[in-house]
Amino acid sequence: MGIGRQLPYNAEVEELDHLLLGSCSFTAAGWEKTFYPPGLKKAAYLGYYAEQFHTVEVDSTFYGIPSEKTVRRWYAQTPDDFTFACKVPQSITHEACLVDCDGQLNEFVNAMSLLQHKLGPMLFQFPYFNNKVFPRPLEFLNRLRAFLPMLPEGFQFALEIRNEAWVGRELLDLLREHRVAFTLIDHPLMARPVELMKEGDVATSDFVYVRLLGDRYAIERVAKTWDKTVVDRSRELAEWSAVVDALLSRGLKVYTYVNNHFAGHSPETVRRFLEMLRERQEKVHQASQ
Repeated sequence: MGIGRQLPYNAEVEELDHLLLGSCSFTAAGWEKTFYPPGLKKAAYLGYYAEQFHTVEVDSTFYGIPSEKTVRRWYAQTPDDFTFACKVPQSITHEACLVDCDGQLNEFVNAMSLLQHKLGPMLFQFPYFNNKVFPRPLEFLNRLRAFLPMLPEGFQFALEIRNEAWVGRELLDLLREHRVAFTLIDHPLMARPVELMKEGDVATSDFVYVRLLGDRYAIERVAKTWDKTVVDRSRELAEWSAVVDALLSRGLKVYTYVNNHFAGHSPETVRRFLEMLRERQEKVHQASQ
């Protein structure tokens, strides 16, 4: 039986207060075989996806600002309690790298505002920066100091970096000052989340943003069609379930998104993650009785 024809994910996460869990995008090569029902038209994918999940991270906005028609269609195809997280365009994070891009940012935010109450965090996903781009982490921090005050009020923003050595009190305090969430990611360039959490509080806003990305280049040597799990990452999932559980126990809203590159098929990874999280919470409940 395909993943999409099992119990909806909504039914499995309802009792997990403050957890919004979904996939990084709602389409992928191979999903038409194991997630979407046979014969379902692509135009109906988002509506079906929204029956299974409460939220999605939109990857397409990374490549450009969508049209008003597209955003309104996203809104119309999803239930009232659905949430979209949207990646900020690469023209801001990669090309301009936060310089002279306030016009682009305003255009993007205005477009996403059409999602109304369904709009969740907007993610600044930065690449790994070598020392030719930023010879010292201080130069990136100074860039952030100049940019963050320009963020419009009334929206949620998250920030992801892939330079492990840059994560420290100075960065986290800067994000906390502007209520921008530091993004925890599973990625070969970054430290494990437990190690980061030992260094200090990684919660820099009233929500936390988690991305289970995996090693894209390693997994694409094994598969490029995302219809099944191809890598056993049970150990990492157990670690992440403990991290998310700890954050939820603080009353924080935790947005968690799973990429196909994490294990091969993000819907199945989500299901396994939920199983681990529920098992963990049940053990804690039993121990407290």
